[in-house]
Amino acid sequence: MPRKGRVEKREILPDPKYNDLIVAKFINKIMKSGKKSIAEKICYGAFEILHKKLNDDPVKIFKKAVENAKPLIEVKSRRVGGATYQVPTEVPPDRRLSLALSWIIQFARQRGEKTMIEKLAGELLDAYNNKGNTIKKRDDTHKMAEANKAFAHFRW
Repeated sequence: MPRKGRVEKREILPDPKYNDLIVAKFINKIMKSGKKSIAEKICYGAFEILHKKLNDDPVKIFKKAVENAKPLIEVKSRRVGGATYQVPTEVPPDRRLSLALSWIIQFARQRGEKTMIEKLAGELLDAYNNKGNTIKKRDDTHKMAEANKAFAHFRW
């Protein structure tokens, strides 16, 4: 956190193939060590697989999968009088999208398929169908917030 002022959000350009901002953010999240062309190949390859499997617009499938993965509430640690409470808070829209994208990528990397393209396509398909590890993570986050809603009055 800076000492002076707030950090302004950087504007990112939409991706060249589908002309979509969320896809561009997704590609940037996939990217490791600045290798954007490889990240684009992975993303677009996964979209091709989705298109072949479902015969539908891959961006529409992707957006539905991300929408299904977005958490509404999460818990944040809050220290009150020597005790640490898990306080449920509503997730801001920017963070909601960021969490959904990173969860999809995280659980795609853990899958058992051979290539990252297949792993990502499988995870997106699972999220689209409201199943899989990404959706389980979202549900666990919601359950944790529900279990700790007694501490909601500590919200700041």
